[in-house]
Amino acid sequence: MNQIQKLFDDVNDWLVGQFGELGPLFAAGLLGVALILLVLPAVLKKGKDPFARLNDAGNDAGGDAPAARLRAGGGKDERLERFSQFLQPQDQEELSNSQLTMIRAGYRSKSAVQMFHLAQLIGGIGGLILGSLYLLIGGGGGSAQSSILTVLLPGCIGYYAPKYWVQRRLQTRQDQIVSGFPDALDLMLVCVEAGQSLDQAINRVAKEIESSYPALAEEFLMVAYEMKAGKDKTRVLRDMSERVDIQDINSFVTTLIQSATFGTSVAEALRVYASEMRDKRVMRAEEKANKLPTKLTLATMMFCVPPLLIILIGPSVYGIAQMLGN
Repeated sequence: MNQIQKLFDDVNDWLVGQFGELGPLFAAGLLGVALILLVLPAVLKKGKDPFARLNDAGNDAGGDAPAARLRAGGGKDERLERFSQFLQPQDQEELSNSQLTMIRAGYRSKSAVQMFHLAQLIGGIGGLILGSLYLLIGGGGGSAQSSILTVLLPGCIGYYAPKYWVQRRLQTRQDQIVSGFPDALDLMLVCVEAGQSLDQAINRVAKEIESSYPALAEEFLMVAYEMKAGKDKTRVLRDMSERVDIQDINSFVTTLIQSATFGTSVAEALRVYASEMRDKRVMRAEEKANKLPTKLTLATMMFCVPPLLIILIGPSVYGIAQMLGN
């Protein structure tokens, strides 16, 4: 560690000696320009996309273009499509994982992955520019290490901020689905016992909970539309389980599939599972209530004990200080 620090100091002294106080800034700027020049050929050189060749072949064969636009999110943004080689993963597995993550976060458009990587690119470059401007205007004259950190730290923050936003949105959406799932099961049970089919019950529940739990209503509506379009019911339920990635939903899907496979009553299965979900919600509330005293202990020690000590011991300390002063 000392050798690295010594190397940074030697480089900083040499840059200051050769180019003056702004030598480290000039070096950081030249490094950024060099990185841009290295990346620029890969951005401008774009090969023929295999998916584009398939689309062209489908159009030549007389494919129905309006039917392709019925998928969620509409068509891709052509301005982003030109830079898709740079704005999205080229590995098919990594691209599928990225698309699944964006869908779980609620971003269903076809260009969601490209927009995500574009936001990372703009945030990273914008952070580097802000760090360079700060170093040029008010932070110049420091060591080479501090100058590099001043430039790179805002760039790293800008690059990882979109990822943090997507993860927070994904977690918030999953929490909302978990919170509203017991109520949705109760409504679904009422609809099924009233004589509605499972498709009609899911559609009705989605409309009823849309104002309270929009994320769960969106998932149920998608299930209802896919069933109405004629897709296999088992496949639709498994797709919902994969999109949401929540244990309660996975168990619910498994229960419905087993009920359909073995020919048991859907209403009875929903009644048992809804009761379990209500008990599970009570257990979650009790768990949070039991954690609360532990979380409040640190805050109590920080904000209550010091003022109490000042009130109790402060007069005595002041009196002792006065006696010693006299």
